[in-house]
Amino acid sequence: MRGSFRLAAWCLAIALVALPIVGVLNGWFAAGRWPVTRLTVQAAFRHVSAEQLRAAVLPHLGKGFFAMDLDEVQRAVAALPWVGAVEASKRWPDTLLLRVTERQPFARWNDDRLIGRQGEVFKVPEAASYTALPGLRGPDDQLSDVIAFYVDAQKAFNPLRLRVAGVTLTDRGSWVLATGNGAQIVLGDRAQAGARLRRFIDAYPQVMAGHADGFVYADLRYTNGFAVKWPTPAPAAPAGNPRT
Repeated sequence: MRGSFRLAAWCLAIALVALPIVGVLNGWFAAGRWPVTRLTVQAAFRHVSAEQLRAAVLPHLGKGFFAMDLDEVQRAVAALPWVGAVEASKRWPDTLLLRVTERQPFARWNDDRLIGRQGEVFKVPEAASYTALPGLRGPDDQLSDVIAFYVDAQKAFNPLRLRVAGVTLTDRGSWVLATGNGAQIVLGDRAQAGARLRRFIDAYPQVMAGHADGFVYADLRYTNGFAVKWPTPAPAAPAGNPRT
């Protein structure tokens, strides 16, 4: 019995070595043999179009099943602006299968790029038009710090029902927040920004008492307090002409 298994193993090993040689001699792996002519895509699209995918893959279609380089296909598709991940495989005898995952943006970066949910920055032609997303700004090498500050600030503002619409880290290392209703909050240098923000949030209910319209500007760079600017009151309507 053991001898039979050993013989079968040797036969299998010889076959695995011989088959590629036979295949080459018979042209099985030739560039044009069994061409891949069909494309199947598994994805949910919002930004990547079928036309873009076809254009990226087209130069690789028509090659033989064994000659098609899947790494090249994946690189071509991954180069599309909204593609976050791509997996390419072949299905016998003539089909290329793509599994594509789109990037999911959560914020704008310096107005001309977007930030994905994995923290990656990517550029798309229409990035500036995504004004509903938070606008984050700062030096490129400080991206992770800006994202972290935005997340912390939004968590801090949640109980106040304020939305952080933007975070800016200036070249001098000063933090500035923008709220969803258009107000601006200047916090100053990063070393004290967290403490200043907590102080402002703690006092917020008392500060806002009697100010239903909210504030337009807050400067937190004071040692023992902060300055708040209120909206300019609308001018009173002119009194009507008295009756005669």
